[in-house]
Amino acid sequence: MPKILVIRFSSIGDIVLTTPVFRLIKKQVEQAELHFVTKLRFKAVTSENPYIDKFHYLDEDWEGLIDALKKENYDVVIDLHNNFRSNKIRRALKARSSVIDKLTVPKFFLTKLGLNFMPNRHITQRCIDAAKILGVQDDGHGLDYYISKSDEVSFQDIPTSHHAGYIGIVIGANHRTKKLPVHQLKKLCAYIQHPIILLGGPGEATEGDEIAATDQAKIYNAAGKFSLNECADLIKKAKLIVSHDTGMQYIACAYQRPVIAVWGSTSPKLQVEPYYGTDARYQGKYESFLKNLHCQPCNKYGAASCPREHFNCMEKLSMQDLAHAVHRRLGRAVS
Repeated sequence: MPKILVIRFSSIGDIVLTTPVFRLIKKQVEQAELHFVTKLRFKAVTSENPYIDKFHYLDEDWEGLIDALKKENYDVVIDLHNNFRSNKIRRALKARSSVIDKLTVPKFFLTKLGLNFMPNRHITQRCIDAAKILGVQDDGHGLDYYISKSDEVSFQDIPTSHHAGYIGIVIGANHRTKKLPVHQLKKLCAYIQHPIILLGGPGEATEGDEIAATDQAKIYNAAGKFSLNECADLIKKAKLIVSHDTGMQYIACAYQRPVIAVWGSTSPKLQVEPYYGTDARYQGKYESFLKNLHCQPCNKYGAASCPREHFNCMEKLSMQDLAHAVHRRLGRAVS
């Protein structure tokens, strides 16, 4: 029975993008015992994943975590984070290991010099590549996301006006340059002719209230009102998700919901676009909405402010065109 450790510390989206690795290992490696180590604050992302046998969490006791992992006597370590801390774990465990290719050099050329040497290899496919040390093969089925029954949101917890269906708009992101400004989101919501639920964490609650105040009958602000996994259930029940480059768009992919991905300082060129797997049955479920500026992408993660001080990647996006894309996906004609 091989004992296997997978490492991915953060973030929500990156962890969701690794989930095919868990499934492939448990289904294709005979009698595998699979452990996963991540940061404690991301516990909810995988806590219900049935393919993971044991969890280890990185909190403040770094040395204690390493000592605990040493006692497990792993046969194989799959490092899907590939940074100083994950490298330290691999060296300490002295097991056979494999590491994801982070494409650091091509990303530097792309974001700093505008030269695209990126291979045609999505980050999820590169995660699977790292697991091929175990002999696994991609099943083409895309991402997974699991929640408990207690995380399911009752219709009683959302307005009656939204019970017949709604569009989810993810208003948050880790970095400002990945987010539409509030005035743009207000325009978008005004143009959309359908009930809307705004999705985000506590940090987006105030912005969500400001947006929802423009039309409280049509727009419900769920940001800060629900846990991550409750938001995941709202995503699962949505007709369509409009999202910045952030973790919730990948949760939507895991639930096979159609996605319109809005790009600012990052772009699909970084090969982190919404992912539904390679199976032909799952294709065509998303589209990207971006300006395709020569300065885009300017950062592989996002930043606090636009390095060129104009923020045209988000400010120049037409919210009317984005609303047209939403209605087109819903099959509705818009004048």
